[in-house]
Amino acid sequence: MVVLSQHSEPAYAAALLEDGSTGRAYLLKERIRNAERLAEVVRSVAAGGSYVDPLVVELIVRSLKAREPSQLDRLTPRELEVLSLIAEGRSNAAIAEQLVLTKRAVEHHINGIFMKLGLGNADDISRRVNATLIYLTEDAG
Repeated sequence: MVVLSQHSEPAYAAALLEDGSTGRAYLLKERIRNAERLAEVVRSVAAGGSYVDPLVVELIVRSLKAREPSQLDRLTPRELEVLSLIAEGRSNAAIAEQLVLTKRAVEHHINGIFMKLGLGNADDISRRVNATLIYLTEDAG
């Protein structure tokens, strides 16, 4: 699939590539100088290659550098996995079963999540709910 676009918006290229880059290209109309270059990209994509206009790549890199650090960046991949299951409303036992862990291991991950997200032992809030709100807010952003 070759997309010719007038938009240098990185989100459009990301949407095209979210399921993989093989056989896909995102080109900016105003940057295609000649038909041979377009034909070259089409042939490359047909052979399983990929291409994203360098300007779009530059904008993606800039937006990643400018992104505010997320509290979720502090979590390990396993902690993010556990937090996503908490956000689904799963109990510790259900999380343990799904991830093939002991309940104690799940508790350990949850305590790490609370610590890294700054959710100490506050009695006035549900740490699970607060962690879920952080996850949903920052993961969507």
